[in-house]
Amino acid sequence: MSTLTRPAKVATDSPARRPSPRRAGRRGAYKGVLFTLPFLLGFLATYVVPIGYAFSQSLHEKKSTGLGFGPTRIVYTGFSNFASVLGDGAFWASMGRTLLFGSVQITVMLGIALLLALLLDGVAARAVRFFRAALLIPYVIPAVVSTLMWLFLYSPTGSPLLDLAERAGTEITFFGGLNTYLSLGNLLTWQGIGFNMILISASLQALPRELYEAARLDGAREWRIAWSIKVPNITGILVLTGMFSLIGRLQLFGEPLIMRQIAPESINTDFTPMMEIYDKAFKVGDYQYAAAESLVLAVATGILAFVFYRVTNRKMS
Repeated sequence: MSTLTRPAKVATDSPARRPSPRRAGRRGAYKGVLFTLPFLLGFLATYVVPIGYAFSQSLHEKKSTGLGFGPTRIVYTGFSNFASVLGDGAFWASMGRTLLFGSVQITVMLGIALLLALLLDGVAARAVRFFRAALLIPYVIPAVVSTLMWLFLYSPTGSPLLDLAERAGTEITFFGGLNTYLSLGNLLTWQGIGFNMILISASLQALPRELYEAARLDGAREWRIAWSIKVPNITGILVLTGMFSLIGRLQLFGEPLIMRQIAPESINTDFTPMMEIYDKAFKVGDYQYAAAESLVLAVATGILAFVFYRVTNRKMS
């Protein structure tokens, strides 16, 4: 007589063992916090803490005792440093100089980058990869190295460009007056064309090719397609690259600081806002005033970038 075996019961979670939706949501939130914890720690260590320390320093000032001959001590002065920065003519002159210079240089740089991106958009894929890599090389070279390279070409004692000009019977100079801005602008344009061209080219590649085919069927030429179809559809990336370039120009520091080594009469210590801050902090030794200048520069840069984005985006929309 065979014995019948009962089928095994499938283990199921009872309603009491199942976690509540609220508890499950909390577990998911904890996992999310743990996942972003490395970024949060890095953000706090590299952004929030330095900004907080700079703000704390800006509220103090060095003062000497004994009619200026005694030891110095740091005292709390509130927002007096910020008031001094707002009335500092040299600081705002450097800001205006940098904005005027950047408005011309950024326009030229983005214009060349746009032209190269439009030219590469009609080239075969293999050639596009080659030219993209070649034009990106100046961007990946460290700024100090590229500045030293151009400084050799600008040097009045050993420049091969000056030798060629002398053999041709002409005399040129790379520094002094407007030539200083042209030399610096040439360096910055050479550095930034490749990166901006890559962004613009990627935006062009994302456009549907059906638009071009329809325009060609209507008899439109390539220059007309580029001006009337391609450029209007990539205004977003043009605004974005322009805003990033504006922020970069307001933070301009390394290139003019190195070029000052051979042209101190053309590039002053307050040539850019960052150079003014550097001079106040590490040459004058007024760290508190430099901290206030850096915070004012950061706020002014953010406001200008926001205004630039809103105005240009509204005009191009």
